[in-house]
Amino acid sequence: MNKETDQGILTSESIQIILAAGTAAPTFKLQFEHGKFVSLEDFRGRALILAFYPADWSAVCGDQMALYNEILPDFTDLGAELLGVSVDGVWCHAAFAKARNLKFPLLADFEPKGEVARRYGVYRKADGTTERALFVIDPAGTIAWSYLSPIELNPGANGILAALEELQAKKGSK
Repeated sequence: MNKETDQGILTSESIQIILAAGTAAPTFKLQFEHGKFVSLEDFRGRALILAFYPADWSAVCGDQMALYNEILPDFTDLGAELLGVSVDGVWCHAAFAKARNLKFPLLADFEPKGEVARRYGVYRKADGTTERALFVIDPAGTIAWSYLSPIELNPGANGILAALEELQAKKGSK
């Protein structure tokens, strides 16, 4: 089934579905510094925020990552770790993180390009970047919340904070 839009024709091959709450988070192992890798398994027992963003150095991405850096203590207070993910390479991430004084890892979904983004349903094949998408993964490795933002908008942090607060409430009621 094809559907015509302002940007052209969407085909079933070009439409991806972002993974929803209740789905087991796909595993990954990505580089965050030259020679250093991190995997989903490294965060078992802790909540994890995956913030997929299109590219280092774009205005919206820079503002989004700066906001998350500013409220990183709020995420930590709610028991969560934060990882940024894009298809940029590790050296690009290093320069971007240094320029923005980021205090959380940026993962390079670089080679094979977008492999992890594809698993989460957020790879943009048409332009070779990722969607602007957020995932909160619970300590057991299940997606607790996901959000796909319009690519041109900073999604902010309210949804992330609400999802983390809900995880804390569930943890407290057990």
